[in-house]
Amino acid sequence: MANRLDIVLFGASGFTGKHCIESIDKFSSLGGSNVKWGIAGRSEYKLKQCLLDYQNKSGKDFSSIPIILANVKDYESLKAMTAQTKVLINCCGPYRFFGEAVIKACIETGTHHVDVSGEPQFMETMQLNYNKAAQEKGVYIVSACGFDSIPADLGMNFVEKNFDGTLNSVEVYMKMDSSQHKGPFANYGTWESLIHSLVHAHELKDLRKKLFPTRLPEFLPKLAPKPSIHKFEMTNTWNVPFMGADRSVVTRTQRYLYEKKKKRPVQIQMYFGFQSIVSIILMGIFERIFSFLIKRNFGRELLLKYPRFFSYGVFSHEDSIDTTKHQKCSLTFIGQGWRGQAAPEQDSSNNPPNAKIIARLSADDPFYGLTADAVTLAAMVILEGNKLPERGGVYTPGAVFLDTSLMDRLQKNGRLTMEVISQT
Repeated sequence: MANRLDIVLFGASGFTGKHCIESIDKFSSLGGSNVKWGIAGRSEYKLKQCLLDYQNKSGKDFSSIPIILANVKDYESLKAMTAQTKVLINCCGPYRFFGEAVIKACIETGTHHVDVSGEPQFMETMQLNYNKAAQEKGVYIVSACGFDSIPADLGMNFVEKNFDGTLNSVEVYMKMDSSQHKGPFANYGTWESLIHSLVHAHELKDLRKKLFPTRLPEFLPKLAPKPSIHKFEMTNTWNVPFMGADRSVVTRTQRYLYEKKKKRPVQIQMYFGFQSIVSIILMGIFERIFSFLIKRNFGRELLLKYPRFFSYGVFSHEDSIDTTKHQKCSLTFIGQGWRGQAAPEQDSSNNPPNAKIIARLSADDPFYGLTADAVTLAAMVILEGNKLPERGGVYTPGAVFLDTSLMDRLQKNGRLTMEVISQT
């Protein structure tokens, strides 16, 4: 371990990887630290070029940064790469196709692993198949360390820590602000991962039965979902259920905290807000077209070929690193529970929650700038090893970083702020 690099960025020449180079450079010497890092990927030319591009942009000399050649289709090259670092940042997706071999190599060589996957099936399959091996090796494997799902998962931790009592439920309202943004919100790679995740979403039910053969006890009162379309006055948005990975990640964190710390699991519902009912109607039309196409081979080919059209302008093949910088996002957390330290009964249907907390998380450039900052700082927190769970394993961010400094670092040095708005 002594001769290893501290961090290697795999997939450095990709869209997310290029953002991560900037974040690693920004944080590697912060506070007197001297993180030794390198980059890895298939093409030596592309890797050298992305370093040169950032060198020209920053005015710094990156000629001494190690470059490691590795290919997801060559397992020996993956092992050779992971054996050269203490922590691997994996930005090579879609993870359902390319992620498992990298995790397997990390465990075999005793290397910690973080990635920015937002693919529930991949993440839960990795927990099912590799948690025990990671525990035995003392290796931390942590997915969803980007916009999916650091804001939601660590945001839930923040709300719980600041709530004066025991939480029963949290409703989260996500709102995007594109008033200063022109062009697509996200890159093609994210769209491709989304397509494949939705195609295989039906497999999650059986997977979860294997991953969690014992069901959690039922905690009451239950948090009922809101109507499929409803107005939320605090953000002045019309909202629909949010279909991203966040809820599944947070639910796994809450299960972990119940099993390991005997803490009442917090129920969660998540919603995504639109500025007008017209936007929801238009999105509904696109959703019907999307649902028809995704079930058919020719339809999936069309979806992948024309992401901008079929995503209502959200995703694109455009690959400019500066196109996403003006995006903003907020998550408003509405938590309800019971005041005081005494734990409520499992069935508290006759003792309704009597306390409420409202908190808000705000993020700049959430899809890529925040993602790069979050996964980089996650790698550095693991590198330091302070206040992590006692043993390795396959974790969610909210579980592994619960007691660490990651949230504080993101607020101090990243693109994220979070505050309690009110508590009654």
